[in-house]
Amino acid sequence: MAQQQQMKYLAQVENAKEAHDGKPSVGPVYRSSFAKDGFPSPPPGMDSCWDVFRLSVEKYPNNPMFGTREIVDGKAGKYVWQTYKEVYDLVIKVGNAIRSCGVNQGEKCGIYGANCAEWIMSMEACNAHGLYCVPLYDTLGANAVEYIICHSEVSIVFVEEKKISELLKTFPNAAQYIKTIVSFGIIAPEQREELVKFGVAAYSWEEFLKLGENNQYELPEKKSSDICTIMYTSGTTGDPKGVLISNENIVTFIAGVKRLLESVNEQLTSKDVYLSYLPLAHIFDRVIEELFISHGASIGFWRGDVKLLIEDISELKPTIFCAVPRVLDRIHTGLTQKISSGGFLKNKLFNLAYAYKLKCLKKGEPHATASPICDKVVFDKVKQGLGGKVRLILSGAAPLAIHVEAFLRVVSCAHVLQGYGLTETCAGTFVSLPNNMGMLGTVGPPVPNVDVCLKSVPDMNYDALSSTPRGEVCVRGKPVFSGYYKREDLTKEVLIDGWFHTGDIGEWQPDGSLKIIDRKKNIFKLSQGEYVAVENLENIYGLAYGVDSIWVYGNSFESFLIAVVNPNVQALEHWAQENGVTGDIDSICKNAKAKEYIIGELTKIGKEKKLKGFELIKAVHLDAEPFDIERDLLTPTYKKKRPQLLKYYQTFIDDMYKKAAKPSA
Repeated sequence: MAQQQQMKYLAQVENAKEAHDGKPSVGPVYRSSFAKDGFPSPPPGMDSCWDVFRLSVEKYPNNPMFGTREIVDGKAGKYVWQTYKEVYDLVIKVGNAIRSCGVNQGEKCGIYGANCAEWIMSMEACNAHGLYCVPLYDTLGANAVEYIICHSEVSIVFVEEKKISELLKTFPNAAQYIKTIVSFGIIAPEQREELVKFGVAAYSWEEFLKLGENNQYELPEKKSSDICTIMYTSGTTGDPKGVLISNENIVTFIAGVKRLLESVNEQLTSKDVYLSYLPLAHIFDRVIEELFISHGASIGFWRGDVKLLIEDISELKPTIFCAVPRVLDRIHTGLTQKISSGGFLKNKLFNLAYAYKLKCLKKGEPHATASPICDKVVFDKVKQGLGGKVRLILSGAAPLAIHVEAFLRVVSCAHVLQGYGLTETCAGTFVSLPNNMGMLGTVGPPVPNVDVCLKSVPDMNYDALSSTPRGEVCVRGKPVFSGYYKREDLTKEVLIDGWFHTGDIGEWQPDGSLKIIDRKKNIFKLSQGEYVAVENLENIYGLAYGVDSIWVYGNSFESFLIAVVNPNVQALEHWAQENGVTGDIDSICKNAKAKEYIIGELTKIGKEKKLKGFELIKAVHLDAEPFDIERDLLTPTYKKKRPQLLKYYQTFIDDMYKKAAKPSA
């Protein structure tokens, strides 16, 4: 209990519950200290997502809302902006056109494509008329898109022009539901003819807007409890699950984040600028954009090409930059490569400046005053590379490596915050706080609109009542979803007595921040009966030198673990050069000495972290090609798809088990 008294960023609202009748014990219930006197409420009149937009149009009609880069002679130019009032007028036309097609309140509207102004206009038209907005995953194949259309019974789809051919692959099955398709651009005559065969009306964006000019419909009354979107989660196994998100979920999320940012003097204003590039089909970007709209801030869209992302950032000059770890890893790798190739003096200067500023930050200095001279002389180029105005970098969707987080906190001249949440909790459940190096590697305390507790998991030896509380993270509050669409069975599994059971294992830190250390379902038993918490091991082995990513596997008929490793190419090539191993990176990966070297690095970190003997890796397969979405090895939020990884690497796994010397019983 001594540790719990130190949790300065938490307010305890309920006592711990001891185990009864063999049931796991539950730790104390906490909420953010910023909400100790009660959760924040949305402002008067903000009961729905439509109100979020409507109120901002009333307050900031002439503010720039959406920016898109103009293309002149095939080259991208400046951002051209539409005001809040201009966007509102278009949204009204879109909504009238939807209704004129016979689509009414409570029906489902699909949106399929990359982020653009038309995407959000279509979403806002859904909000206006009480339709369920159903994002169709841009990163998933036609089978998943077809499943979502049929499962949610989508009757109208807005689609990016180049995705129409993909959408057509869902027919004829989708034809029993879809009656109207609207392209964000044009529709080719042959595509229109094919759709007509299925009895589907097809419109270009301009044609659809004209349809809405001559038809006026009153907006239906909307309640905070109404569902506004069904957001399908990709999942690591099985069919996607439709998460029912209500108006209340999103407006209370906005109120909580607003309270948090104000409490740490980093509140958003109408002058803030956001780059929209993370998929709007995911909850992370969706709620962040709702947050920006609620403040009358500006949203600029990328061109849809990751290779051009930095150029879009330089032109837009965002003030807030949200990212998934994969994007920040690329930025980190690019920067470190530039530094290492900059010559001895530049390298030395950078390392001295880095060490000095890191030391100041660890002493508790705010990042703005930790080392202004180093910022101006050494780190300003990094700042300018992100447009020059970024003040907050927020990482979510997956764990951010500690060394990347620390590096970016020093060199970006911005606050780097790591957050945690799920689609089911409306994305923002925890977030680390600015100017707090003690929260490095954690997801911070809860956002001030939820209650949180840990539940013991005896099978994995996690005790919510121990001196270092560990257990399954459970969340309660208005941002928590209403259930899974048409899946009451799955809903009952995770929503128990008002608590959402995340399946993630958390560990409270002394200051009240949370560290995600494991996944409840990622546990298996080896042949000798020992349980292995695989995600925790991957987090540890991910710290090993020369390892970019690792998938750990254990067969229940075997007594030891093996792994597939994505090595750091630069580090492995450097090792090969020093050890006389020749060839390209693929041939190096096949080299037995290279595998021994990586196993040695894994063993070193494993022993340093006091892992048990059966938790050490005995054999590895090295793959220079990173795990990716294209091969179906990762979800769109970069979580490992373990069954798919097993299938993909099965030949190598069988070979490793045959060749590896089995330890004696």
